[in-house]
Amino acid sequence: MTSFDHDDEDAPPVVVRDKRRLDPVTGELREVVGAAAPAAPPARAAADEAAGPADDGIPPAAELVADLQRLSAEYANYRRRVERDRLASAELATAAVLMALLPVLDDVDRARQHDDLSGAFAAVAEQLAGTLTKVGLTAFGEVGDGFDPTRHEAVMHSTSPDVGTATCVQVMRRGYALGERLLRPALVAVAEPAHQPTEPPATDPPATAPAQPVPAEAD
Repeated sequence: MTSFDHDDEDAPPVVVRDKRRLDPVTGELREVVGAAAPAAPPARAAADEAAGPADDGIPPAAELVADLQRLSAEYANYRRRVERDRLASAELATAAVLMALLPVLDDVDRARQHDDLSGAFAAVAEQLAGTLTKVGLTAFGEVGDGFDPTRHEAVMHSTSPDVGTATCVQVMRRGYALGERLLRPALVAVAEPAHQPTEPPATDPPATAPAQPVPAEAD
């Protein structure tokens, strides 16, 4: 026996394992003996462990949706509040400017009452009044208006049989408002209806008791 033959006898036998999933003869899928179920990905398993079971039974996705809806509602409320504050600040600034211009408008009214509003001055006054009206300024207080204590300030009182309710009979200074905001009340003289004397109600004479018969004296 040669040395070559001796080495072949001592070598371990060659084992060939067929790991093909499909049978080359039948073409069917082979069953894998001893195969373990696939393990979950490590990243997902770690996330599940960190999240833990929900205490109230709400799935994590529903919790995220609820948080998103709450944040969306809070942001919408914030935007409305900011817009409301912006409009209020703009109205306050406009009211401050108009209050500074009210003495000028009073001078224009006095000039109009004395027929001194003419020429270029009249054109400027009309343009100023039109511009302030576009901003939202409204004037009130005319003779014949009903007295409103929330818009009129009475500086004179009188009585008159020609009015049925408290009425403004004279306007010393017109009032102004910006939208629903009162800038200045109107100064007016108020006439109230005169009280007519009323006759006292007729009263019936007191009832008298019937006369009692006088008994006859015995002889």
